[in-house]
Amino acid sequence: MDDIVRQALAKWPNVPACYGWLGLDARGNWYLRDERVQAQGLFAGGTGPTKGDELKHEKLLEFIRRNYESDAQGQWYFQNGPQRVYVELAATPLIWRVNPDFSVHDHLGRMAHSQTCLLDELGRLYLQTDAGFGLVHSMDMGEAADALDRGLWPLQEVQAAGLPARFGYVMSPQRQQIK
Repeated sequence: MDDIVRQALAKWPNVPACYGWLGLDARGNWYLRDERVQAQGLFAGGTGPTKGDELKHEKLLEFIRRNYESDAQGQWYFQNGPQRVYVELAATPLIWRVNPDFSVHDHLGRMAHSQTCLLDELGRLYLQTDAGFGLVHSMDMGEAADALDRGLWPLQEVQAAGLPARFGYVMSPQRQQIK
């Protein structure tokens, strides 16, 4: 977390959290979801207008990446100064990129070591790593298949619906607030 964010938290400790305004898609792209977009439906599984506007400003994206983490309940958020902006997930909290040498890094740019590979009923591939759990980016399925063919990653078959509970993450913190 940035020092300036820590200072803001100390100065304003009781700022209410923000829900539904930020989404992370299955390719590691961030989306801003204003009230109009939120009224059209939840982010998870959304396409087109329910996703919102993709964030493209590199400095803002770098700030989000540096201040992205999870709370004790498995809800992922971006700490924006004194305010937590909870993130709606389309798939998983991390999106893994596979390099030609089969090393992996997440959508934040952090390197990790793969421990287990999981395949769901829809053919989506996930990695459990020393840095956390996430979906393999769709553009990297060729490299991932090569790693599996070479026996580099142990493979397990799973049901997608059970992954959030098994790996301790919340797809929609906003939906948790409605309950």
